[in-house]
Amino acid sequence: MFTGIVEEVGTITEAAEGLLWIRAPFVLQDAKLGDSIAINGVDLTVAEIRGDTFFANLMPETYRRSNLGSLRPGDAVNLERSVRPSDRLSGHIVRGVVEGVGTLRSMTPEAEAIIAWFNAPPELLRYMVVKGPVCIDGISLTIVAKDPEGFAVSLVQYTQEHTNLGTRAPGDRINLETDIIARYVQQFVEGQGGPA
Repeated sequence: MFTGIVEEVGTITEAAEGLLWIRAPFVLQDAKLGDSIAINGVDLTVAEIRGDTFFANLMPETYRRSNLGSLRPGDAVNLERSVRPSDRLSGHIVRGVVEGVGTLRSMTPEAEAIIAWFNAPPELLRYMVVKGPVCIDGISLTIVAKDPEGFAVSLVQYTQEHTNLGTRAPGDRINLETDIIARYVQQFVEGQGGPA
């Protein structure tokens, strides 16, 4: 489990079919083999560590549901270690299970913030509500507006400076994870009219 509070922006050093090597000196300070690290919101397992880089395997399902297949050496990625039972949940409950990919529509300055609009698939947009949580490339954010094609979030300066969203351009693909509680409620409500 994760919180969506990015700890470090790492750098891809190698990307090939089924694998990623990532430079991440901060998150590797106490990492060990088998640990979970969210990479752009995707929960992956540390399979090997060499100095300040680590290796993670990727399976075909990960490529189908996320933007990790388009990563190249030099690309910046958001990183977060999994939550320990004693940690505070500063963001929201994030599973590290990317449900699909959206695209950045626009980024518009608003005072010191930036309003970022994203297009999202309808099957994910249905679980998004204004003032509700969403996870974009592993970043816990709050939805501030919604339209039939997508949603908007407001990026405070800290998020602009400590994640990879500040380097994104319209048309870029982003990983999306919706609120798990909304999914449970929907399944519960749909199950009320069905057979026992």
